[in-house]
Amino acid sequence: MLNNDVLRSLRYLLNVNDSKLEALCRLADYPVEPGLISACLLREDEAGYRACSDVLLAHVLEGLVFHKRGRDDSRPRLPVEKRLSNNIVLKKLRVAFELRDDDIQAILQAADLPMTKAELGALFRAPGHRHYRECGDQILRNFLRGLTQRERAQA
Repeated sequence: MLNNDVLRSLRYLLNVNDSKLEALCRLADYPVEPGLISACLLREDEAGYRACSDVLLAHVLEGLVFHKRGRDDSRPRLPVEKRLSNNIVLKKLRVAFELRDDDIQAILQAADLPMTKAELGALFRAPGHRHYRECGDQILRNFLRGLTQRERAQA
């Protein structure tokens, strides 16, 4: 899935404006140039569009984790990923929203994409593991849609 699409989905999911997404980046100690988030949220055919880099999206997700769960200064911070995959985005969202396997199954079920626990577990394994499975665009898109339904229903 394109990083710009994930960023748009996150903005809608969180029901926030562009400045709040910039604030999430600052929580992750990443200075964002003014207007970059707004340019990344534009459609490809609109003037001023810019592609969202993996580094920018990784910092937005990291900031989201800090915003939702708080920062633990007693532990050393892990480096932010240079290359993002759908699996990493899914993992970051799982951590940020404190989701368990049952929660993720319910979210995907609500988005008309039921998965077993074994199928879910394969998405969260390390890439070298023999049972690792890549998270496809459809899975991530449906997960974001289901998570949006869940979060907006709670708000």
